[in-house]
Amino acid sequence: MRQSAAGDDFAALAAEVRTCRICAAVLPHEPRPVLRGSSGARLLVVGQAPGRRVHETGIPFNDPSGERLRDWMGIDREIFYDEARIAILPMGFCYPGTVPKAGDLPPRPECAAAWRDRLMAALPAVRFTLAIGAYAQAWHLKGRQEATLAATVRRFGDFLPDVLPLPHPSPRNNLWLRKNPWFEQEVLPELRRRVADLL
Repeated sequence: MRQSAAGDDFAALAAEVRTCRICAAVLPHEPRPVLRGSSGARLLVVGQAPGRRVHETGIPFNDPSGERLRDWMGIDREIFYDEARIAILPMGFCYPGTVPKAGDLPPRPECAAAWRDRLMAALPAVRFTLAIGAYAQAWHLKGRQEATLAATVRRFGDFLPDVLPLPHPSPRNNLWLRKNPWFEQEVLPELRRRVADLL
């Protein structure tokens, strides 16, 4: 069994995470932590927290956001869900609920505090991380992000080759994408090239 320097095997640690109930008292539903990966995964996808459909199915990015993200990456579902190649670790593992007319609540902070360092140590083969959204960027860019998500993503070249900051692929971000045509023109070709080279 392959183990990280910290002593955790990813599969065993992921099984432990899936039993986590530290947020049970504050969630609007029964906890259902969602994550995927293996110790050999070379690409890490970091989202915010599962949405309602992901909570129901237990499959990350199993929604229109996932369809757009896979299109951005230039890969199909089969490759995206190949745990030997791609790990998927949201900043919060459980669906946090929604605010009417405002969308999903932010990821619960307890997740990162309890699990993230151990999980990252159990992914020694990761060479490239997609940091999707402000919460993922705050953790994975360690204070190097700008005041706005757009400004952070615009500086994407400064964070390569390790991390690529992305906006969330949610349909709620269609207006952002229209206002920032440089994202499709400059960032997506680089994203697709790096994903193809890595996988």
